[in-house]
Amino acid sequence: MEAGLAIAALAALSIFLIALSRVVASGLDPVQVRLQQIAVRPRTLEELELQRPLSERTIKPIIQLLARLVGRFYPANTVRAIGVNLKRAGMETTSVEFFLGVKAFAAIVGAVGGAALVNAVTMDAMQTLVAIPVGLFLGFKAPDFYLSNKAQKRASEVLDTLPDALDLLTIAVEAGLGFDAAIVKMTEKMKGSLAEEFKRAASEQRVGKSRQESLRGIVERVEQKELQNFIAAIIQADQLGVSMSKVLRIQSEQLRMERRQRAEERAAKAPVMIMLPTIGCIFPALFVVILGPAALSAMSSCGSF
Repeated sequence: MEAGLAIAALAALSIFLIALSRVVASGLDPVQVRLQQIAVRPRTLEELELQRPLSERTIKPIIQLLARLVGRFYPANTVRAIGVNLKRAGMETTSVEFFLGVKAFAAIVGAVGGAALVNAVTMDAMQTLVAIPVGLFLGFKAPDFYLSNKAQKRASEVLDTLPDALDLLTIAVEAGLGFDAAIVKMTEKMKGSLAEEFKRAASEQRVGKSRQESLRGIVERVEQKELQNFIAAIIQADQLGVSMSKVLRIQSEQLRMERRQRAEERAAKAPVMIMLPTIGCIFPALFVVILGPAALSAMSSCGSF
């Protein structure tokens, strides 16, 4: 009996509290209630700093410090060459100073990692000391290898897509569009490094650069002989007043022929490239299978005498 009264009292109290909360909530302004729900407490500088990625809070300051130290002793000609390579690799947002800092950081990591690895394997102090300058050199050169490799891949991509881009330009110009409008149309239909370069050239023309300056900028950013010849032909045709459609038609036919020749050259190299793994991997196993029993028989025969 007492338990039932206690349960009834608790139920009545809960109903009273729910009704009271609704009456209090109805007396508040709904706009104020919503603002209180979405209000965010101002965050401190420490909280904002902790929200940044760990690499930006630890590694990036170290790289910036190393960049300032290395940049003082780096030759000016090499700095300019690195800037050109960054453009050709499509990494213009990366500054030369930051790239030098990355080289210095990679050199330190290579030296420490190489020395630790050699010491763990050999337990020899002399070999560990030798591994430090080797790791330092390899780590310092690794970003250069990465940059040159990326620039070569980008140039190869441009070379592969150049004939298709010229076909689109030729069709657009022969259909009645101007050369600038044809470039815009081509960038809408294609994707990749070449389309991005022509899109940038079109944007530069809209802000006031001449056609020749914007096209020469593409030559500076992409190290590809075929593209340089095409842009030189376009600039010369623009200066002499030659029909642009004829120039594009001739250039597109020539580039298609060169692409076919490159494909034939790669096909001719394929048997030679296949021969190397065949000789190195298949022939030794084949010799073991064929000559192994004969060698064992010869050894047993010699042992019987």
